[in-house]
Amino acid sequence: MSFNIALTGLAAAQKDLDVTANNIANVNTTGFKESRAEFADVYASSVFSAGKTKNGDGVQTTMVAQQFHQGSLQFTNNSLDLAITGEGYFAMTDDISSQDLTYTRAGAFKLNQDNFMVDASGNFLQAFPVDSSTGDTTSVSLSTTDPVQIPDSSGSPRATENVFLSFNLDATADATGLDFDPTSNGTYNSSTSTTVYDSLGEPHILQYFFAKEEDAASGGSDNSWEVYATLDGKVIDPTTGAEQTTTPYSPITTLGFNSSGLPATTDGIANTNLTTFDEVTLENAAGGLSSMLDNGATFPDTGIEINWRDENNTSGRIPTQYSSGFEVKALDQDGSTVGRLAGVDIGTDGKLVASYSNGDSTYLGQVAMVRFPNSQGLSQVGDTSWKQSINSGEPVAGEAGSGTFGSINSSALEQSNTNLTNELVDLITAQRNYQANSRALEVNSTIQQSILQIR
Repeated sequence: MSFNIALTGLAAAQKDLDVTANNIANVNTTGFKESRAEFADVYASSVFSAGKTKNGDGVQTTMVAQQFHQGSLQFTNNSLDLAITGEGYFAMTDDISSQDLTYTRAGAFKLNQDNFMVDASGNFLQAFPVDSSTGDTTSVSLSTTDPVQIPDSSGSPRATENVFLSFNLDATADATGLDFDPTSNGTYNSSTSTTVYDSLGEPHILQYFFAKEEDAASGGSDNSWEVYATLDGKVIDPTTGAEQTTTPYSPITTLGFNSSGLPATTDGIANTNLTTFDEVTLENAAGGLSSMLDNGATFPDTGIEINWRDENNTSGRIPTQYSSGFEVKALDQDGSTVGRLAGVDIGTDGKLVASYSNGDSTYLGQVAMVRFPNSQGLSQVGDTSWKQSINSGEPVAGEAGSGTFGSINSSALEQSNTNLTNELVDLITAQRNYQANSRALEVNSTIQQSILQIR
């Protein structure tokens, strides 16, 4: 019997050595979780045995338990490298249409030939669907996840619908007294321009001209300015939006300021919005504004609306007429040309955002996070991956950073949680255990040899 006891000790020591060696071998494996060999004594008895004198039957390995504590982070220059801080796993599939999920903490992702995010084994990273404009997650069910694909196509063009313009006009300026002519600087006081885009994304120059009216004594209106507009040098008709071909040209609007230099009237009528001028629309209902295009494109049917403020309607950025030089405070528009993919950002909540060279951004998805009631019950499948088992419980899906789920770090990798110092000490201990059990086996052999030599 003592032979068998010593043999179980040798087997246990060998198992301990194997586990320790595996931990040491994977000290640089991304997302690796160290294991610990757990042992229990073997004790067999019956109702007729002398329990008080039973010595036991050796040792057995009860479990090789992985330890899922956090590994340290290693920061990289690759934005597709992901690391989880806290609880959770990435969900992976080995095929685009597969629902056979594996789970991993190794976030060294890259793009394959079809621009899908995959790991070194070609498994596809899964993400929840989101609204492409707002990024709001539409479902957090694992059955609705899809592989993450980074588009290599261009961003679609968007025709300009709104222009945002704010400025200061010089109150000390004198009226020109001349009919407006966009080709003659002496017929207006100030001008500025912005680029607008048609439905095909082609840029056009929309220029604004400000001409101070004659004062009241000369039949004009104090603190009043006529505003003219041209598209690619063609004067815009304020009624139809088409090109004006007869002179004198008509302004698209007239802006009046009060004695404090603040917006007061639009086209001689008190503003409905007391903080700025009423909006002016460059008409396109009958294709007026679009008639000046020669490339087959159009502007929106609603035309282009000029808003006399900045895009955020910030107080302090309203048009003014102060005794200082002409100054543009805000000038922007909401159209865009064709854009090329400029980069991909991944937030701590796992949302993936594609940025384009035209300034557009599109949400692509949200990296799926999964946790289990009992992580140590997961089944290892290799490649630093696990699968669900009866002991692990059902997977619970959710968003990174919500509830008990950890956050996601882009441009970072979770290193192995193996403590090399501890493993080397365990290696020495396992070796001593093996030597001790070998000695016990040797002593048993010596004793039996002595018995056999008795005459």
